[in-house]
Amino acid sequence: MRIETRTAKFDEPLYLESGRILESYEIVYETYGELNEDKSNVIVICHALAGSHHAAGRYANEAKAGWWDKFIGDGKTIDTTKYFVICSNNLGSSFGSTNALSIDPSTGEEYRLKFPILTISDVVKGQMKLYESLGIQKAKAVIGGSMGGMQALCYSIEHPEFTDTVIAMATTAYTRPWAIAINKIAIEAIRHDPTFKDGFYEKDDLLAQGLPGLAIGRMAGLIAYLSPTLFNDKFGREYSATDGLYELFGRFEVERYLEYNAYNFPKTFDPLSYLYICKTMNIFDAGRNKDKLEDSFDKIKCNLHLISFEDDMLFFPEEMEEIRDIMHKLGKEKQVTYKMVNSKSGHDSFLVELDKFEDYVLDILNKE
Repeated sequence: MRIETRTAKFDEPLYLESGRILESYEIVYETYGELNEDKSNVIVICHALAGSHHAAGRYANEAKAGWWDKFIGDGKTIDTTKYFVICSNNLGSSFGSTNALSIDPSTGEEYRLKFPILTISDVVKGQMKLYESLGIQKAKAVIGGSMGGMQALCYSIEHPEFTDTVIAMATTAYTRPWAIAINKIAIEAIRHDPTFKDGFYEKDDLLAQGLPGLAIGRMAGLIAYLSPTLFNDKFGREYSATDGLYELFGRFEVERYLEYNAYNFPKTFDPLSYLYICKTMNIFDAGRNKDKLEDSFDKIKCNLHLISFEDDMLFFPEEMEEIRDIMHKLGKEKQVTYKMVNSKSGHDSFLVELDKFEDYVLDILNKE
């Protein structure tokens, strides 16, 4: 599989939904496979909150492959011998695209807390500028899960001519109070961590020491991303062999798991990016400028394929069923399909239980 990572630089302004402007910006993106002559074999992949442009493949110095490597590649479900796959790092994220630690050209200093609030629409608008610069006018499909699913829905509503096929997984038409509450734990933990220094922390300090507030917030996220069944099956009531049962801070294995994953997270993900992305997700509402969701979904021209996961405790299956029902109410039942996967890994099932829906996705791509 041919894999390339590039940075696109834009000196033209990006006008944001908030009324603010990014005077210039950069988007890091990764491509897989070969673009055909008429540029008709493009599949767009949208990543989740902590994801990146590195969706597949492995570089020589990497311990782990891209986050959807089992799904994307030569001969895989998204077959890179047939398709030209592109995944860009979201604006505001930690992995190279313009974010809160980028330089504000108007001041010559890092944006920090002066970085503008971005919406899902802004993120997608930036991506559309990227495709335009590459001469890509239409994609065969747009596919994403979680926050990536929000982007996929945005493509279907706000850029209805861009693709004939959208596959949105483990997502929602608008962020409910439950998910906002989960994010609130992270937001408060980060803000009140002395190491955060009101957003003016030293980056080298975080690499050396981490940020406990971000780690605690990540623990809350991990609990919501997984499921009680998974925790029961994976950990049970096993106790750490190195800790005493009657030690005050002795740990169950589930606690060790949360500590290991959460306290490593601040070494790779920036806390300001986490705050900004949480805000982007919290304010997502596909019908935000309309009286009814129906007004937004009535714009859809593509075939919209929805995949939910039975034990998803972040974006519950009924949230995706609501989208299906709206499409039916609008008389667009032939434009929508819905599949609920009998999952056991919670919200993260779209990343790890690929065997349960990859044939479904393959069938969609082959038909369309």
